This record gives sequence, structure tokens and C-alpha cells, in this order.
Amino acid sequence: MLELISSYSTVAIVVAALAHLLFFFVLALWARGDRKKIVQTLQRFTDSLPNRSRMDYDAHPSDQIEACLADIHDVLVEPSGSPHRVALSQRMRILDERRDYLHSLRFETAWNVARTMIEAYPLAGVLGTILAIGAALASDDQASVGVIVTRFGDAIWSTFAGLAAAITLMLINSFFEPGFAKLSENRLHVRETASKAKRELGPADRVDPNAMSTTPATEATT
Repeated sequence: MLELISSYSTVAIVVAALAHLLFFFVLALWARGDRKKIVQTLQRFTDSLPNRSRMDYDAHPSDQIEACLADIHDVLVEPSGSPHRVALSQRMRILDERRDYLHSLRFETAWNVARTMIEAYPLAGVLGTILAIGAALASDDQASVGVIVTRFGDAIWSTFAGLAAAITLMLINSFFEPGFAKLSENRLHVRETASKAKRELGPADRVDPNAMSTTPATEATT
């Protein structure tokens, strides 16, 4: 039994590393979808602003998010009752329609697991080495030299597979980590901006501009 486990330890490490690599790409697609939802929501929210930031079609979604948030902050510093503040106040429901993209706990938990488990591969390699050495020592006295050499070969390959998997996944994580961290930062900024908008857009900003324009006309006719 020990020999069987030892012989498959290298294969198990390689399969786990490939699954781990696939999981990183799933996280990348997950993050891309959340960024797209945030951009679409903020663009709908700021669609009525005449001085809305215009960015190139190939601009990164994180940059588009920050540009939309900057446009919202520019409107919030305007005097109460300004047309732009009224327009944002009327569109406040857009921020509340779909907020699932702001729920970051599941994504951050999955990313933390993927990042932390990279450290398990060298340990798995060492475990495979111990199993191989144990299988070699547990063989009976009449075991051939070839069998013992095979077990020690399994030990070397197990250690190599664990270290190679860890190095490769650390490299992959270094490419994805800035984008994942930026997404968490974008979510935080969106939450803060949405809270600030709801807090600062008061009753004076919820006046219907059509009602305001028809009032003088009504008074003139009377």
C-alpha cells in the first residue's frame, strides 16, 4: 500500500497543480465579470452628466470605474439643487438595483485559498519523498537494488514536482494578484461613493425639474 501511494505521489502533485492553475483562470473570469457589471452600473448612473469622462474603448475597466467615481464626486461638490445633483438623485435607484457585484467575501475567500495553497506544494513534495523513503525501507531484505533505486527516484521526482508547481503557481499569482487587489479596491471605492451620494443628496436634490419649470408658467397665467 505504501509503495502504491508513493508511486502516484508525483502524479497527484501534477494533477493538483493543473487544477490549481485552472482555478486561477476561473478567478480571472470571475473578476472580469464583476468589473464589467460595476462599469455598466456606474455608466448608467452617470449617463445624464454632460461632462462625463470619456475614455478609449480599450481602457482598463478599473480605470473606467475610477473615472466614473471621479465624475460623481465632481457633482457632489456642486451646490444643492443643481441640475446635475437632481439628475443623480433621480438615478439613485440604479445603485440599488443590483448590488451582488459588491459582495466581495466569496471572491476574496476563493482568492485567499488559491494563494495560500501554493505553499502546500513543497510540503506535498516532502511528504512524497518521505513516503518513497519509507516504502524503500519497508521493503523486505530480499528486495532488489533496482526496487530501492526506484523508490528513491520517486522521492526525487516528488520533491521536484512540488517545488516546480509552487514556483509556477507563484509566477501565475504574481500576474493575477494586482488585478484582484485592484478589484477589491474598486469595490471599496464604489461602496464609499454610493454611501456619500445617498448621504449628501438631500431633499433639495430630489425636486422634479419638470415641476420646477412649470411652476412659474402656472403663476404667470394666474
